[in-house]
Amino acid sequence: MDQGLIPQRYARALYKVALERNCTKPLYDLMKRMADAFAAQPELGRVIENPYVDAERKQQLLMTAAGVESTDKTPAIETLADFIKLLQQNKRIEFAREAAIAYVSIYRKACNIATVKVTSASPLDAAASEKIKNIIAARNPQGVLEYEEIVDPELIGGFTINIDNQKLDASIKNELKQLRLKLLSH
Repeated sequence: MDQGLIPQRYARALYKVALERNCTKPLYDLMKRMADAFAAQPELGRVIENPYVDAERKQQLLMTAAGVESTDKTPAIETLADFIKLLQQNKRIEFAREAAIAYVSIYRKACNIATVKVTSASPLDAAASEKIKNIIAARNPQGVLEYEEIVDPELIGGFTINIDNQKLDASIKNELKQLRLKLLSH
């Protein structure tokens, strides 16, 4: 079976349960934190896949990765705990990261949320950041936008904007690359 299909199926089922329990948004926040934890700590994936780490420890690690304190009890947290136990029982715990990413994607699609990543050579001042947000918001009036600002000195100057799968590159690095290609083609 396709490894992308398994997490998708689990994520769709989780979304349906979250709808029934009226906790899709808080569960979205938890799953987003979990996916971010996997991205920030690659060792987490190796520990979760390790057959010598016991099931209870893996469940605790995933709950911690989602930002859950051991004393917290909400419908979203209980749904997440049930989901992790289900993955463990079905011997699919290694798909926790992909299922979290899939759930985030499903939620974003259902709620018309677009992700916007603004990368600049140096930190944007508040006015420039606000201007970019207003321009993007005007082009997507019905949707919700989640912004992330990143500083990448390799851009030299300017910025890039990624909105879901679309990219606008107004960086000096890109202009230099385009100029180089023009010079090479002559």
